[in-house]
Amino acid sequence: MIWLGVDTGGTFTDFVCFDEDGRVRVHKVLSTPEAPERAILQGIRELDLPLERLRVVHGSTVATNAVLEGKGVRTVFVTNRGFADLLSIGRQARRELYDLRPVKRPPPVPPEDCLETGGRIGADGTLVEPLTDADLATLREALAGRAPEAVAVNLLFSYLRPELEQRLREAVPEGCFVSLSSEVLPEVREYERGMATWLNAWVGPRVAGYLRRLGEGLAGVPLSVMQSSGETMAAGQAAGQAVRMLLSGPTGGLVGARAVAGAAGHTHLLTFDMGGTSTDVALIEGELQLTTEGRIGDYPVAVPMMDMHTIGAGGGSIAWLDEGGMLQVGPESAGADPGPACYGRGGARPTVTDANLLLGRLQAEAFLGGGMRLDRAAAERAMRPIAQALGGGVLDAARAVIDVANAHMARALRAISIRRGVDTRGHVLVSFGGAGGLHVCELAEALEMRRALVPVHGGVLSALGMLAARPGRQLSRTLMCPLEAPDIETRVADEARRLQTLAARALASEGLDPGTAEQRLSADLRYQGQSYTLNLPWRGGAATASDFHARHEARYGHAMDHPVELVTLRLAVRAPGSGFGLPRRAERGGQAPRSRACRLPGLGEVPMYQREALPAGFGLSGPAVIAEQVATTWLAPGWHMEVDAHGSLLLRREDPD
Repeated sequence: MIWLGVDTGGTFTDFVCFDEDGRVRVHKVLSTPEAPERAILQGIRELDLPLERLRVVHGSTVATNAVLEGKGVRTVFVTNRGFADLLSIGRQARRELYDLRPVKRPPPVPPEDCLETGGRIGADGTLVEPLTDADLATLREALAGRAPEAVAVNLLFSYLRPELEQRLREAVPEGCFVSLSSEVLPEVREYERGMATWLNAWVGPRVAGYLRRLGEGLAGVPLSVMQSSGETMAAGQAAGQAVRMLLSGPTGGLVGARAVAGAAGHTHLLTFDMGGTSTDVALIEGELQLTTEGRIGDYPVAVPMMDMHTIGAGGGSIAWLDEGGMLQVGPESAGADPGPACYGRGGARPTVTDANLLLGRLQAEAFLGGGMRLDRAAAERAMRPIAQALGGGVLDAARAVIDVANAHMARALRAISIRRGVDTRGHVLVSFGGAGGLHVCELAEALEMRRALVPVHGGVLSALGMLAARPGRQLSRTLMCPLEAPDIETRVADEARRLQTLAARALASEGLDPGTAEQRLSADLRYQGQSYTLNLPWRGGAATASDFHARHEARYGHAMDHPVELVTLRLAVRAPGSGFGLPRRAERGGQAPRSRACRLPGLGEVPMYQREALPAGFGLSGPAVIAEQVATTWLAPGWHMEVDAHGSLLLRREDPD
């Protein structure tokens, strides 16, 4: 079997191929956003891979882009009488609290496409209003007149009696995409459940159509898709679970970072993926951290997804002065066209990439492996207005731009870790993406971290993560009961068995043996009267309550003498995957790798090495520049680097003399 990980990005589609001999090949082609499957099929042809022995794991941006660009299909939202404006009202949270003239935003679903019906359930599961044949007939007529492509059904407390939503499905015209809240997210909170159900329906046909076209092009090749939670699922099942694919691509990067760092013996990580426009940061402590409070654009997404934070700071982020004369960096980006000024494509505004070039961390003739020469003079022209406004030279301005960009990223890294009560001084900072290696040392210093890692294949780490991921599911159901209830152990055990049965069916439908899967049972807990929860492994009522008190104190600085409530039970199931492992790099021979000198302002001549030529075990102390085909690493003064057995760069802060 040949495994192929594919990550579709806005500019490039990345491929990492892993064959039965343990060899890894990397490939890139230009993306085709109008039809993403074309770039994938092109890359498979260029890699000359036999379809009869191929298995593909794909990270798709189709669902993400459809949401961010507002390109979902016409969707009708069906709910109980009196709740047609549920999605429009939301939580009544204002984007700008003190804006007296806020811009009115259109509702997710136009009022004429929000329909009401019977079938209301109470919080205790009793039937408050029946769902009659007349209700079903009225709904059929309303849908026939609107001819939607998708229907989202969200009844109150639907997770208690899903059969009512299932009856409503029968009223939907054949061929129309249907999304039921009792299947998408069987949990408490009608607004969040409704948003997840609507999002799933809104972009579902787009995802289903794309996966169908890709499957037809691959002529029966087994195809899996990365979920936002870090597990893969068969494309046939993913077509109906679009809302679980909204972080498909970035999730691959985190899975890849965990795999590469794990191969180097590190499990507690802070990661930052710095690209051209944005930076994604995350915390990994053994297991990947999930959240049910994520957002995509303006929309809350309550399905389990990677807990990451994104800011508008990347290599292409533009430096500018605000009305008070303060230097700002981002969130506006120069993009790929025209790109940073130093690209020589007409860009005239200074960016982080221009600043790195002026400081010598990027070498004009070594960019993209020498395939593209950067224009230093253009970078100077772009940076000069900033320098004049700040009253210094061009190099001073470049240094200031880097400092501001680093401050943005350091703040994001603190938000995901230190502000949550996590001491990261013993963690390893993992950088990837095209620009990450240029900032890793300074960010580690800002966070008082002494170790960092620049992964092998960091430029295609999301595609590599597709291969390291395992098939699995994240299942849940709200119970809403106190931990002190006398039957708590029985209730949890009964519900866990139901979730295990659902997981076994899902895995078996992919041809996987459920008996080989790992399972992790956890619970969302809160003090009675609170609105939000903390998720902890389930260890029985008394032990889990004790764990909750300790976690609450670590996160919020206090624990309370209040009863603890179990809100939602969760089951994570993961089956064996591809068995992907990184190949070992050749050991160092008798001759040291060659370097050439490059001049950096304020530092004089500094050695520059080609990363691909560095053998395992090779080490050096900064300052130094390590260039590769798709990225560059700046080894700052006071840092030591060593190449590990798989080709990753392990960085360590040297103790001062």
